[in-house]
Amino acid sequence: MKTKKIRCADALVEILKANGVKFVFGHPGEQILPFYDALRTSKIKHVLMRHEQGAAHAADGYARSSGQMGVCLSTAGPGALNLVMGVATAYKDSVPILVITGDVPTDLKGGNVFQEIDICGVFQPITLKSFDVKDSEEAVFKLKEAIEMMQYGKTGPVHLNLPKDVLLAMVDISVITENIGHFPEIDKENISADISNAIKLIKESERPFIIAGAGIIWADALMEFRKFVETYGIPVATTYPARGIIPEGHQLSLGMIGVRGTEAANFAGKNCDVLIALGCRLSERTRKGIGNCKVIHVNLDEKSLNGNINIQEDVLEFIRRLNDLKLRSTESWLLEIQKYSRSYCIKTDYLTVPLKPQRAIKEILDASEINSIDSVIINDAGTHTTWVTLLKTVKNPSSLLFSGGFGPMGYAVPASVGAAVANPGKHIVAVVGDGGFQMTLQELATIAQLDLPVVVCIINNSSLGIIKQWQDLYYEGRYEVELENPDFVKLAEAYNIVARRVDSPGSVFKAVKKALDTKKPYLIEVVVDKEEGIPLPR
Repeated sequence: MKTKKIRCADALVEILKANGVKFVFGHPGEQILPFYDALRTSKIKHVLMRHEQGAAHAADGYARSSGQMGVCLSTAGPGALNLVMGVATAYKDSVPILVITGDVPTDLKGGNVFQEIDICGVFQPITLKSFDVKDSEEAVFKLKEAIEMMQYGKTGPVHLNLPKDVLLAMVDISVITENIGHFPEIDKENISADISNAIKLIKESERPFIIAGAGIIWADALMEFRKFVETYGIPVATTYPARGIIPEGHQLSLGMIGVRGTEAANFAGKNCDVLIALGCRLSERTRKGIGNCKVIHVNLDEKSLNGNINIQEDVLEFIRRLNDLKLRSTESWLLEIQKYSRSYCIKTDYLTVPLKPQRAIKEILDASEINSIDSVIINDAGTHTTWVTLLKTVKNPSSLLFSGGFGPMGYAVPASVGAAVANPGKHIVAVVGDGGFQMTLQELATIAQLDLPVVVCIINNSSLGIIKQWQDLYYEGRYEVELENPDFVKLAEAYNIVARRVDSPGSVFKAVKKALDTKKPYLIEVVVDKEEGIPLPR
């Protein structure tokens, strides 16, 4: 009996659809065209970005704001390499995105033909796995493996490189539904002793403290986590990507820890007797807030483990192990922590012109919250980043997005596309500097074409502000940091986006509120004091 055949590209698209993929972000090119032809008749919506870097950032923004895997596409050679910035960004913050690249046909590989390059060699250091596919059946199974890796293992980008002839080749239709089987990476028997030791430490602790990372979001462990900390009264600080896991303002939330940590969080980190680090990396910036204590570190990524007791396990499974424990009272410990501030006490009530950037950011944040708590703020890299970090109270997870581990300029505008697609009905506000905006401003075309309700707020200080400040502080003066900017309002209008310029106290709030009320694409240029720097980290 003959089995029915299907084109490999069609099979791959069917597998994505079967796994709940509704959107992909990409830019077409010759070698990936069979995949695009399969998408053409699929229910999966393709979002046409104007640059492949934008496609990767959009997939990243989609994933961070939804908790679901993002998908980005490109063709071979230059298209694939343009994805690199966005893929590296997702890799540093363990964001699950599926990266699909086309490639030259297999019979031409190694001949230094047009647009040929070792794509997998480039992607290997910035992905969990880079699959260099050789035939159609392998393509199907590697796609399934990539999806399973992100569903059951540590999160991060996985790359699938697909030569054009492989995409065009035929494959048995039965492979679409064939189960490849999940092969867990972790030997659970070997961690049982570590878990017992961890539980013993937690039971004996008088001053326990938790650092929560975004791994709790990816593990879908929010409810169990909150129940655990509230049941036992354990104070919590977060890393930047995890802000809002427990609402900032909750009696057990101390805010962010580390270089930009609150006084309360860093006090707790330096005075606790047991630190439980859940789903985070304990980076050098986080460790600034940690003292000499016993550290229990739980993470699926073995390379991230850096504690006294290291447990390579899904954080949800670990939290469930801690049910029905009898722990010591934390009442006196919590009273001690209450003496320290959980906010940053930043002065924002300036009434002067030129407008202070901290006043402008406060007005943007206030306006974004007045109509709805369901707002997503996407923060770019630059001077404004610090003000957003210090002034934003995060009440919900995935409501403040920032590419913290890698920190590329130009993240916010394309990431806002992904966030808007993932969250119809929510307010999407991108806060970006005049320098970062000009790195990916072409994605205004995507926002306009899709009529996305994204409000882009450009903080314009006519310079690369943070670099200028470092030059003034640590070098012998400013060099190559002053920007001669275009008219941003006219630029937005060229994309058929309504825009306005504001430069005084009170005007920013009104402009952002009006923009959000339109539920349409909108750009606001906020002209601020060129000389105002940011407070130095403690």
